[in-house]
Amino acid sequence: MTEELFREDAYLKSCEATVISVNALGGISLDRSVFYPTGGGQAGDRGVLRLASGDTIEIVTTVKGDGAENIVHVPAEDAPALSPGDAVTAEINWDIRYAHMRMHTCLHLLCAVVPYGVTGGQINATKSRLDFDIGDGSLDKGSITVAINKLIEEDHPVAALWISDAELDANPDLVRTMSAPPPRSAGKVRLLSIDGVDLQPCGGTHLARTGEVGKIRVSKIENKGKRNRRVNIVFDT
Repeated sequence: MTEELFREDAYLKSCEATVISVNALGGISLDRSVFYPTGGGQAGDRGVLRLASGDTIEIVTTVKGDGAENIVHVPAEDAPALSPGDAVTAEINWDIRYAHMRMHTCLHLLCAVVPYGVTGGQINATKSRLDFDIGDGSLDKGSITVAINKLIEEDHPVAALWISDAELDANPDLVRTMSAPPPRSAGKVRLLSIDGVDLQPCGGTHLARTGEVGKIRVSKIENKGKRNRRVNIVFDT
């Protein structure tokens, strides 16, 4: 299976890798990768694979596969063909990845500010959102904006932790997402911890400190049913 380098270091922009397979649709699997595959509401990374010949293969998205193909790099049409054993340098589009890291970390701050179950979400480079089951509650975009920006300015440290499946099962309150189960891998679960602010299962890529998010604002709160409200976040820079 592909070694997921982004799990340990989200700031790693490139790595040397070897092609382990190319599927029937041209999807490329590597022995190791810095590319995050689409999942948890976060879009898959884009970038390039650089060949020893000097040729490059544009990767238009990255998705999850099965078995040894747990990460599949999707090339642009008419890209040069690769074969198992080929050596490449895998390099992500850092500007897009970093925007995803800022947005994803910000959504954890949104979770801390809005104390309701999460029914859905999506992370993109310029706009992201979470949906909440608020019941009979209410939300105010100005108040949420102020509260999140305060947590950003406080520059809290952010870190990944691991617990066992059994530990998660014994602490169900850690799970905020109602729409999908938390990601589990080989009997363990990855938690995202924002010191003193938020702790919940998450497999995405994040910043090292909240101060890197930069100023944000809640652009809109949408009514998505009797109980559901969609909170949209944009960068305010």
